[in-house]
Amino acid sequence: MNPQQRTDAPATTGARRRSRLQDAQLYLCTTARREQGDLEDFLHAAFDGGVDIVQIRDRSISTSEEIAALEVLSRVAAEHDGLVAVNDRADIAVLVGADVLHIGQDDLSVAQARRIVGPDVLVGLSTHSLDQARAAMQDDALDYFCTGPVWETPTKPGRTATGLELVTRTAEMLDAAGSTKPWFTIGGVNEATLPAVVAAGGRRAVVVRGVTTADDPRAAAAGLRKVLAPRAR
Repeated sequence: MNPQQRTDAPATTGARRRSRLQDAQLYLCTTARREQGDLEDFLHAAFDGGVDIVQIRDRSISTSEEIAALEVLSRVAAEHDGLVAVNDRADIAVLVGADVLHIGQDDLSVAQARRIVGPDVLVGLSTHSLDQARAAMQDDALDYFCTGPVWETPTKPGRTATGLELVTRTAEMLDAAGSTKPWFTIGGVNEATLPAVVAAGGRRAVVVRGVTTADDPRAAAAGLRKVLAPRAR
């Protein structure tokens, strides 16, 4: 491989990931499913149902167990052209070759995260107010952001719900700015609540229990994806 090829390869990887992100509508956060013992089958079902991005978020496991779960996710995602997301840990994202690093307001700064993962890993940020969403929209180092939690959820104990108004105002803000940066609604999103999110202006969503607790994860994901149609903007 010549130096020019080495220079081109990372850019191609980043471009592919960003193109895939623009098409993404459904983002799933799941534990490593140690109790169920079905992580690989569950992931296949979720991707088959229409999930685009999967993040392993499990505070109960060790670093080595998280890496092992992410290796399973990476294998499955490759079969479905899905994106692999790591929560908080930039070091793990680099180690496993993840597509996405997601950080919160109290984690590494966006600039710090970008220094660690480089230019070709997608970086996303949680936002909880219109001011935070505006800053995320304007930050060229960020590839996407999430806004919420729209409803209170046990996955984020103590976090005050933002309500649907934030969804509407965020959508209006991006439209007014002519921004095409992807953003996802998060917090209490399931098949029953998602229509209200779409009516408020949301076009992409993060889901947890709506798929992870479903008897049929494939059908649950497909139902959510149907509500999110037409394609994300």
